[in-house]
Amino acid sequence: MALQTLGKGLYSALRKIFRAPVVDEAAVKELVHDIQRVMLQADVNVKLVLEISRRIEEKALGEKLPPGVSRREHVIKVVYEEFTRFLGEKPIPLKIRTGDRTTIMLVGIQGSGKTTATAKLAKYLQKRGLKPALICTDTYRPGAFAQLEQLAKRINVPIYGAPKTKDSITIVRDGLKQFLNYDVVLVDTAGRHKNEIGLIKEMKEMERIIKPTEVILVIDGTIGQQAAAQAKAFHEATSIGSILVAKLDGSARGGGAISAVAAIGAPIKFIGTGEKINDIEPFVPSRFVGRLLGMGDLETLIEKVREAEVKVPEKKMRAFLTGRFTLTDMYEQFESMKSMGPFRHILKMIPGLSYNIPEDQMEIAEDRLKKWKIIIESMTPTEREKPKTLNSSRIRRVARGSGVSEKEVKELLKQHSMMRRMMKTMRRKKIPFLGKQLRVT
Repeated sequence: MALQTLGKGLYSALRKIFRAPVVDEAAVKELVHDIQRVMLQADVNVKLVLEISRRIEEKALGEKLPPGVSRREHVIKVVYEEFTRFLGEKPIPLKIRTGDRTTIMLVGIQGSGKTTATAKLAKYLQKRGLKPALICTDTYRPGAFAQLEQLAKRINVPIYGAPKTKDSITIVRDGLKQFLNYDVVLVDTAGRHKNEIGLIKEMKEMERIIKPTEVILVIDGTIGQQAAAQAKAFHEATSIGSILVAKLDGSARGGGAISAVAAIGAPIKFIGTGEKINDIEPFVPSRFVGRLLGMGDLETLIEKVREAEVKVPEKKMRAFLTGRFTLTDMYEQFESMKSMGPFRHILKMIPGLSYNIPEDQMEIAEDRLKKWKIIIESMTPTEREKPKTLNSSRIRRVARGSGVSEKEVKELLKQHSMMRRMMKTMRRKKIPFLGKQLRVT
């Protein structure tokens, strides 16, 4: 079952409580039954399902209501708090040594997404002002070094490896000597199964040499309850400090992978939310549960907006607010949105929209944005700067060049005109800009 389906199931169960004329014992028991059903379908461990549902029922029915809080509100609060408690309550930051080099060793079974996760983590650290470097010690999987090298080039991070050498211990020793002046060194190890005794022994030796600040276990979010057995085996071999759940998007049987946390007691610190290099975020249990239950996640949304923010020169801002908003400017806004991640992920962070917009409508919105970008790319520089020059023949040419209909080109022009008018209506308002108030008159 997809993680999104788990979320929809929990959201539907809570909606029954919202709509129930009376929230009595029978309503609470029905809610608990619904929660058990959707969690079991999501491959969450049976023991954990029973523990969570028991605590929800006991607290929802047994706790005294705080002043001014209705039974309905109390039940919702209990569900939210119990799921958050199960996932760790508070986020635990990555261990970064100040004034000294941090070394992070990433381990996991083959195919868990470890190599991609290593590059994603490097990009995440880079965006926060740190200087990361990568070491590839995987001498078993053909193309492992080439894959990490390609990702490293894309994010402009140095990498060390020796694909022709089979001695991973020598590689890691030499690599650590290469990167003495870097803030964080991420070591991507070979994928190994819990029953591969030789590889597990090698991993122990590597940990002894690296003396990592932290060992991160990368778990594939699609493998379900198998994650618990793998997590235990790795934890017995090395001191797992945290977990990174990769591939935790709409296709994941995330319940089983997440229940691996309870198996070893190590916290989830990061989750992979998509295929792109920027699709990684710190795991904040309260925010994750908020999204899962359809309550949104405005904090993460705001952070993504800040990361993607494009500093607009004051002169250009004045032009926007007097209606001089070109198709080039519109294209730049689309690019800015793209850097925030998939459109559907952004919508899920907005309270009330998470499960209320049909999947097909999200796909239509994403397809429309992609088409509009292609249409603008098919225009001449003059047409982008002066949309009014787009007469019938030019529209016909742009439509042919971008592989769309003339109607779709006109729809884009209409949308641009609406955005331009909206900005003009703001011109007499005070706009926060670069730390001061800009008033356009």
